[in-house]
Amino acid sequence: MIRFTISCLLIILLVFQGMAMSLLPAKIAYSELLMTPHWVLCFVLIIAIFFDKDDTYHCVWYGMIFGLLIDVVYTGVLGVYMVTYTIVAYVIHGVHKWVHETFFVSLLLAMAGVGLADAVLYIIYSFVQITEMPWWNYIVLRLVPTILANVVFFVFLYPLMKNRVERWSDMWKST
Repeated sequence: MIRFTISCLLIILLVFQGMAMSLLPAKIAYSELLMTPHWVLCFVLIIAIFFDKDDTYHCVWYGMIFGLLIDVVYTGVLGVYMVTYTIVAYVIHGVHKWVHETFFVSLLLAMAGVGLADAVLYIIYSFVQITEMPWWNYIVLRLVPTILANVVFFVFLYPLMKNRVERWSDMWKST
């Protein structure tokens, strides 16, 4: 039941992630700043921080499956988001073992995860020549706004899901 609930929440986030830019005011949506919503990744990072234990890697599997779904639904290159979300979930899961589970640390891990994911996506897309934006422009016009926009979403998501995900983890452990 827990896997079904988490999967349903991720599907809902996947759908709303595609509509995120239409929810922004036109002044922001049509400016030079490029923001990419990584809402599915934010929830996968919450799973990595609060659901997974040292020996479980559910976040990696969710990152792989829903990254592939993002590739199928929103992009023309299969596997890019799947590989990126899987790697980022694995890295954050590993780093999480060394730090405490506070809001500030979780926020920093989310910022690092979103920043790493977006940077890896930029590198892959520039390697296959889908994008040709110079690094400095990428950092100023896309990376920073993307991290800030996803931090706002994470701050909204954190109090709603933290305790639930911890309860689900305890329930999962007891079965």
